[in-house]
Amino acid sequence: MRVGIAADHRGFELKNKLLTALEHVEIELIDFGATVKNSDDDYPDYIIPLARAVSNRNIDRGIAICGSGVGASIAANKIKNVRAALVHDLFSARQGVEDDDMNIICMGAQVVTFSLALELINMFLSVQFSGEVRHIRRLAKIAQIEKMEIQNESGD
Repeated sequence: MRVGIAADHRGFELKNKLLTALEHVEIELIDFGATVKNSDDDYPDYIIPLARAVSNRNIDRGIAICGSGVGASIAANKIKNVRAALVHDLFSARQGVEDDDMNIICMGAQVVTFSLALELINMFLSVQFSGEVRHIRRLAKIAQIEKMEIQNESGD
């Protein structure tokens, strides 16, 4: 599994700790930055390239970190085919993938501890989309809305 990780300055330290901790997990981990802590950076500069890589299927899943996780979630969800969610509990980390085919987990470095972040990521990476008919139906409705929004934008 190819997994990307990205963070702004507020998530920088947590991202780097996670990169070290995840070296032993059997995944290919790609760092989308930030690679230097800069308090003037902006989360979209790192989260959007991560989300595009997920959307284009260059990577399978993504981990997005900012201060609260909210901005990362908002930014990631602007990209087609991305299903990003702010997750700070294990139930949501599992259910988000199994039921909603979440492909980017977002978290706040100022909200979760390192150990909880690692647990959330391990859960996120260990489960698969259930493929149940009701979940496929719901995702199709979301995809249709996404398609209509793109058509509305191009018709302006």
